[in-house]
Amino acid sequence: MSDTPAESAESSEVPDFDAMTRDIAEVPAVEVIVTVSVNLMSAAAVKLGLSEEGEKYKDLDEARKLITALAGLLDASATEISSFHAAPLRDGLKSLQLAFREASIVPDEPGQGPGEKYTGPIYG
Repeated sequence: MSDTPAESAESSEVPDFDAMTRDIAEVPAVEVIVTVSVNLMSAAAVKLGLSEEGEKYKDLDEARKLITALAGLLDASATEISSFHAAPLRDGLKSLQLAFREASIVPDEPGQGPGEKYTGPIYG
């Protein structure tokens, strides 16, 4: 019991980077890509006002960035992940793009919406 409470708290706050590196090394790349995609989708949905709190977190500029990042990630990884993983992610992306189009006061021209440079024009 040589640790003082301050020393114990300090040592418990230091992340174990070796353990974290081992943990991430065991995760397949497809799983990392899918997890990041789902996180981007969730964040975009919140920024589109689709969460329970709706308008409180709505920010279309932020939603546009997240949707574009998701579209870019899916476009870049399409050949790396199977259609088993990619198809539902593409469906989710399209739903977010359509929700963005609905939420916009001034709609983008077809092909100019978030992520459409990667997916092509989205029509509602």
